[in-house]
Amino acid sequence: MAHDEQARIRFRQLLAFFIPLGFSASLTALSHVIINSTLARAANPELVIASYALPMSIMYITERPALLLRQTCSVLVRDHQSFRSMVLVTIYVLGSIFMLDLLIGYSPLGRFVFTHLFGAEPGMTDAMVQVYRIAMLVTVFSGIRCVFHGIIISNLRTKWLTFGMIVRLTGMYLLSLYFIKTDSVTSGKVGAIIFLFGMVIEAAVSFLEGRNLLKKDIPAKLKDHPVDRPGHIFKFYRPLLYSAFIAVFIEPSINIYLGKTSDIKLSIAAFAVAASLTELVHSFFSYIHQIVLNFYQKDAAAVKRFVALLALMPSLFMAILAYSPVGVFFLEHFMGLNDRLMQEVLSILRVFMIITFVYPWLDYCNGLFMLRNQTKVFVYSQLTNVCTVLLTLITCVAFFPGWNGKIGALAQSLGALVEVTVLLLVLARSSRWDNRLPWIAKKETM
Repeated sequence: MAHDEQARIRFRQLLAFFIPLGFSASLTALSHVIINSTLARAANPELVIASYALPMSIMYITERPALLLRQTCSVLVRDHQSFRSMVLVTIYVLGSIFMLDLLIGYSPLGRFVFTHLFGAEPGMTDAMVQVYRIAMLVTVFSGIRCVFHGIIISNLRTKWLTFGMIVRLTGMYLLSLYFIKTDSVTSGKVGAIIFLFGMVIEAAVSFLEGRNLLKKDIPAKLKDHPVDRPGHIFKFYRPLLYSAFIAVFIEPSINIYLGKTSDIKLSIAAFAVAASLTELVHSFFSYIHQIVLNFYQKDAAAVKRFVALLALMPSLFMAILAYSPVGVFFLEHFMGLNDRLMQEVLSILRVFMIITFVYPWLDYCNGLFMLRNQTKVFVYSQLTNVCTVLLTLITCVAFFPGWNGKIGALAQSLGALVEVTVLLLVLARSSRWDNRLPWIAKKETM
């Protein structure tokens, strides 16, 4: 394909690549709906859901390193040699996570974590440990899934992510019906089993398609591709890992300081609802970095135009929720919120409008730095985010405790704003803004 042809990327090509990614991210939220609605059928649903939710929240933290394998594989794997290096890194990462999981699930460390760090009642720890022993297997299959997701995405076969998620949700729903019909919903282990079953299905679909691409489309050794040993992979992966662990501090910090506001229960409850709705809005647009990774070299101008248009969508959706009768109707009739809680949620969503403007461009900048193999920047940008969040929380709680849940939304929004500002400043000062990156293999457009 000639260079001038290769340089032109059509809008529909970007949509065909991006929409399946967006749908797969949005469909993930349905898996939690399936599980929670199943556990709600238990004789004591509050106890069962709590015994499931807390171990899973720990699992989500230990799973973070596995999720980063998706971006790493998408950027670095271009031939069989780099894939073998990726496999070795994956084994090391998943092995390390699994060793930690074994300590939590089968040693006194687990009970200490549940009771002392997360404040669970001693009588619930046995049930939580049982849930965690199942949930820890999720990370293994999640890591396998993410590696093959990276191959699928870099080869522009994103429809397979949506297909895998649909098959996963179907399997989870059918299994949940089995538990309900047989009156087997007696503990949080049911939720963990359903979640694990779904992850195994999605990992299997990703593995089959990824292996097919390895056999048919990916060369044994690509000329001039310098990634041929695990050290090259770790150089890219480690800063992603460090920045992810820094980000872990944001959510608990917000919850701690919301406990110091004027109306603690209202603050925490309203912020939790508003944050989940904000995440739902963002989820569809969480793969903008993949647009950059796969198309920026071919047509930077088309990518910028596409992202500029896409970046308006989260804010538009959030404005509808926060300022129109649609939001009131949704919160009142679909979520069943009372008037007091609903008004507080709406006020928090209006503050979260800031972050809906910021996140798409933050993901865009992240994609550029990953494309340039400069992931070390993420450590510093994430540090500025956390420091801004903490400074905002401390200041607002000290002087404006009556803002309640809005304090958390403001802190999170300003943190993201400062983070993207840091990234833009680094990009603006770089003399390599539009330099070609020959070590990343060119791919034919769809």
